[in-house]
Formats: sequence, structure tokens, C-alpha cells
Amino acid sequence: MAGLEEKASREQTGEPPIFDSSLPQSSGSSHDGSSEPAPRLHARTLLAVLAVCLIYFAQLVSLVGAGVQAQTIGAHFNDTSKVVWFAGAIAIFTVVLGPIVSQAADYWGRKWFLVTLTFTGAVGSVVISRASSLNMAIAGFCLVGTAFGTQPLLHVVASEVLPRRWRGWAQACPLMISTLGSLTGLFVGAALNRTSDPNSDGFRYYFYMAMACYLLAAVACAIVYNPPPLPGQLAFTQREKLAKLDWIGYLLFSTGLVLFSVGLSYSKNPYEWTDPRVSATFAVGIALSLALILYETFHKTDGLFHHGLFSRNRNFAIATLAIFLEGLAFFAVNSYFAFQVTTLYEPDAMLSAARYSLKFIFTAVFGCVAGWRATSSRRVRWITVAAFVLLLAFFVCMATSDRGSDDAVWGYAALMGVAFGITLTTLITVAQLSTPPELISIASGLFISFRSLGGNVGLAIYNAVYNAAMDRLDGNVGDAAVSAGLPVEEVPRFVAALVARNETTLLGIPGATPEIIGSGTTALLETYVVAFRYVWISAGCFVAVAAIAAIFLIEEEKEFNMRIDNPIEKQEESPSA
Repeated sequence: MAGLEEKASREQTGEPPIFDSSLPQSSGSSHDGSSEPAPRLHARTLLAVLAVCLIYFAQLVSLVGAGVQAQTIGAHFNDTSKVVWFAGAIAIFTVVLGPIVSQAADYWGRKWFLVTLTFTGAVGSVVISRASSLNMAIAGFCLVGTAFGTQPLLHVVASEVLPRRWRGWAQACPLMISTLGSLTGLFVGAALNRTSDPNSDGFRYYFYMAMACYLLAAVACAIVYNPPPLPGQLAFTQREKLAKLDWIGYLLFSTGLVLFSVGLSYSKNPYEWTDPRVSATFAVGIALSLALILYETFHKTDGLFHHGLFSRNRNFAIATLAIFLEGLAFFAVNSYFAFQVTTLYEPDAMLSAARYSLKFIFTAVFGCVAGWRATSSRRVRWITVAAFVLLLAFFVCMATSDRGSDDAVWGYAALMGVAFGITLTTLITVAQLSTPPELISIASGLFISFRSLGGNVGLAIYNAVYNAAMDRLDGNVGDAAVSAGLPVEEVPRFVAALVARNETTLLGIPGATPEIIGSGTTALLETYVVAFRYVWISAGCFVAVAAIAAIFLIEEEKEFNMRIDNPIEKQEESPSA
């Protein structure tokens, strides 16, 4: 009874209630939000949204660097076999830390998680910039990955301080700013490594820039984001707060994910599936993941997979599945699109970046379109389905591309930009509005975690299928060169020089005529075409499933009302909406 009275009191004062599974679950407002008065929002709220957007800017600078700069850093240290772990490390830390930070932020507040972990991103950027080995660079990306543990909170803050009716716009804002971060990273990185010289220190200057972005974002958040205490901060002692965290779930989740990812990443890189380092690691990861599912389903109802998230309807489950598959697609693009362009069409890194930039420009524009559509119509299902269909079309087009598709790939980049701009905006809007408002942080944490989980799984899958195709490189190039007249004993040296693009060595090989070099180059590029094709086909299969799943989303117009879930300033209503 006392709990019900406390809940009623908080609703009267405008405070969000503390979620308790023993109390009736909130479903938001039950009336049409179109006739509600709009609250007056002042600088304090808008600056808070801007501050979290700056953090997103910094994160995308480093994420783009992890993808686009990967081959350059690998070449610098003469080892490209481990560069998949740059983006992979970020993805793993996002997956593991996202739900933990999101749940803990309900009890200790959002601000200092945002500030502290963003600062670790600056530290990690310094480590990368000063790296003396590939392993040191990977360690730096692990530190950068800890900053991504705040990513769910960025979506939470942008949403909870603004009216629910504006949720689409609230999610479009971080997307627009993160797009600026992506473009900055793309062009600055291309300018610093324009010639793809493996001896260049361009990547070092790039991550000095990333460090500055993280520091600026952390300081801005510390100064302008000053929310009032959350109910959970005041209602429990430190011991009670610690007891409420799902420690067993975190342990199973993190260890299972890491072992699963390591096992999958080792496949064909360089080990076979029959090698215990692949099969045993992968099997243990799967076993721990199954144990997590059983534990969260039958024992822990308010933990990592809080049962309240699935209590209203099927939307949160569908949106989470869809964002998992979208993450699979995004990391394929982030790691392989620019790679294909520079390999097959445009060796100039700046021109390659210009082509990839179309994706980010269209993402920003259509993120705003999706925000406007969600706010004005309060419907998101069919625009989400359409976006996944467009994304599927992009992967089909990329899978059919070859060495002669230079001009067409320009248009393909715009196609994927439209799709990504819509999906991220609409899916997180659906996820947040389909769960009780008091669970917005946990919902966002799990949601963003699953996006990164999709990316991490995707990277491992793509790495495996890509390496499986590239295993045929030596044989393909050697056969072509021998057929054109190259002496058999010169094949190993010829292949190594051709892959390294070392013209001096190539011309010094006995019998290596321009015609033979041309035949070998053709075989080399055709092998790349097939390897990239396997990646695009794999990603397209996942997107097809996402498109089908999105059809079953439920429209929830009544949830688009003028309620603010967690205001950070005293509310004054305007006379009209």
C-alpha cells in the first residue's frame, strides 16, 4: 500500500516512478497526445541534448577510424590479420558495458557515467596514437570501447528530457550530430592517409584529433548537463543498489560473448574449424550464452533482460531483433564498403571518402525525415519496412558489382544512407515507447547492446567468409601468371610483390612481362570481387529477415503524447500545443 501511495505521489509531482515488478506497470498516457499543451523548454534542456550529441560525435570519429583506418594501421605494423579487432573491440565493449551502465545509471545517475567513460575514450585515443605495435593499438581500441558503454545513455537523455511526442526528433538529433562526426573522421582520415603509404603516421594525428573530441565532449557534459536526482538514487543505500545489479547475468553475457566472438574470428584467420582454438572456444561461448538465456528467463526477472520490457506487447522484442540485424548490416558497410572502393575503383583515399560520405549525408537527411514522419503521423511501421527493403536492395546491388561497377557504386552509397537514416531513428523510437517509461534506460541499454552485438557477430562472420575467399588468392594469381608465361619457380615472389603493390620488385622478377603482370593483376582483383561478394550476400540475408520482422510491429499512436519522462527543469506549459 505504501508503495502505491509513493507511486501516486510521484505521478502528481511529475517524477518518474521507481519501477517495481510488484506494482502495476506503466503504459504511458492513454489519451491522444495531439491536443495536449506543449511544455516550454529552456536552454538547460537544449544544452543537455547538445552535450550528449557531442559525445556521439566523438564516438563516431573513433568508430569510423576503427573501420576506415584499419588497413592503414595494419600495413604500418605489417600485420593486417588482426585489424578486425579494432572495430570488434569497440563492439564488444559496447555490448558488455551498455546494459551494465544503463542499469547502474538508474541508481547512481547518468551524468558521471557519461563524463568518466567519455574521458576514457580520450585516453584510449592517446594510446592508439602512440602505439608501437599492433597489440598496443588493439589495447587502445579497447579503452575507446569503454567510452561506447555510454551510448545507450545518449539515446536515453535525448529522449527523456523531451516530450514523448517528439521522440522521433529526439533520436534524429544524435543521428545528425553523429553523422557530422562520421564525415569528419572520413575526410580527415582520408586527407592524412591519402596515398595509403604504410610508413605514414597519419593515423596517429587522426587519433590525436579523436582525443580532442572526447575531451571537449566530456567537459561540455560536465558543465551543462546537471539533472535532478533520479528516484533510484535517493531510494536505496549503496549496498541495496549494488545488490540490484545483475552480476551473474553480466558475467555470463560478457564471457559468452567474448568467447563466441574470438572463436568465430579465428575461423579461417588463420585456423580451421577443426582446430580446438576455434571449435572449443566457440562451443564454450555458445554454452554460456544458453546458460544466460535460461538464467534470465526462469530466475532473474528484473536483470539484464528485465521482463517488464516485454510486458506490454511484441514491439520491443521485434525492434531488438531488427536492430541486431541492422547492426550486422552496418558493420559490413563500415568495414568493407570503403575497402572495396579503394581496392577496385579509387586508390585515392580522399576520393574514396567522398563516395562513402554520401552514405552519411543521406543518413542525416533521412534521419530527420523519419523523425518528422514519426512526430507528425505517429506511425513508424511501414517506413521501417521500406527502409529495410532499400537496404536489402543496396546489398543485392553490391553483391552484383564487379570491377566495372565504378559509377554505379556512387548511387549505391546513397541508397544505404537513406535506409540507415530511417531504421535507427524509427527502431529506437519504437523500443523506447513500447516499454514502461521508468525502464527507458534499461530498454535503451539492451537495445543498443544488441545493435553492437549484431555488429560484433557480423564482423566475425564477414571476416570468416572474406578470408575463405582470399585463401584462393595465391592459387588464382599463380595460375594466371603461369598461364601467361611466368616461370613456376618465380610464382611465390611474384604473388607477394603483386599483393604488396611493389612495382619495383615486380619488374625485377625474371620473366615478369607487362602482359604477365596484367594477367596477375586481373586475377588478384577478381579474387577480391568474389571475397567482397560473399560479405554482401551474407549481410543481405540478415537484412531480409529484418524486413520481414518489421512488418509485425504494432503502431502505438497514443504513446506519442506530450509527457516528459524525466524533465531536468521545472515545467511551464504554453497556452497551446
